[in-house]
Amino acid sequence: MRLSDPLEMTPSLQSQSCMFSPGCMAPAASGEIIPATPAVIRAAQTARGLLTLKDFLDEAEVARVEAVLVQCAREADFEVNEREYPRERYPSDAECNREVGRDKNGKPITRAMELGVMKHERAFACVERELGRDFSEHFTREPRYGKDASTETYVLTGEGVGSLVPDIVLHLVRDATRIQFLYDLFFPCTSKSKSDPLGPGRQVMDKKLEKYEPLTKRQSRALVTPQLGISR
Repeated sequence: MRLSDPLEMTPSLQSQSCMFSPGCMAPAASGEIIPATPAVIRAAQTARGLLTLKDFLDEAEVARVEAVLVQCAREADFEVNEREYPRERYPSDAECNREVGRDKNGKPITRAMELGVMKHERAFACVERELGRDFSEHFTREPRYGKDASTETYVLTGEGVGSLVPDIVLHLVRDATRIQFLYDLFFPCTSKSKSDPLGPGRQVMDKKLEKYEPLTKRQSRALVTPQLGISR
């Protein structure tokens, strides 16, 4: 899933007809064999590149990815609740609101926040297991984007201050700056938030997703919850 990994041809492409081999002879439309001249080789290499690199996922593939995201969110929610609360099966509202610590800025960390981190990690592991083999070139977990001062555009960065970090991004093959769809996972804890994960008037969802406006258009952003699945 590293953007810098060298591109490798799949076995199916490596075993394609000889038009993809520079030392081959190429058949013309008339059926005659044409020597593999530099021009023919360049054409073959271009065709090979087009077959090797697929730009964005198609509609069916996106649907498959989104089904996995929902499945993984639900599994993570269930499994962490079962592990942490084997008797009750889920935390009470008082437990969700219980303060368990403070962050580096002195702000309270609640049990709901702590459970959310656990569930994110479990969901990420599930997503990578289910999608890594087929879609590793097209999705990235928690990419960090920061504004480039010289171009005023957002690029991948290692800087933390002021950066944007969506949970899962579908993108152009090996290019996480060309976003196709962006997803944030959300695990409501209290009974009220579980009954209405998006919040009154979808305010909770809007607040969570509007910060990604500089990265991609509104319809390309989605919230994933165990209760409602994909919400846009």
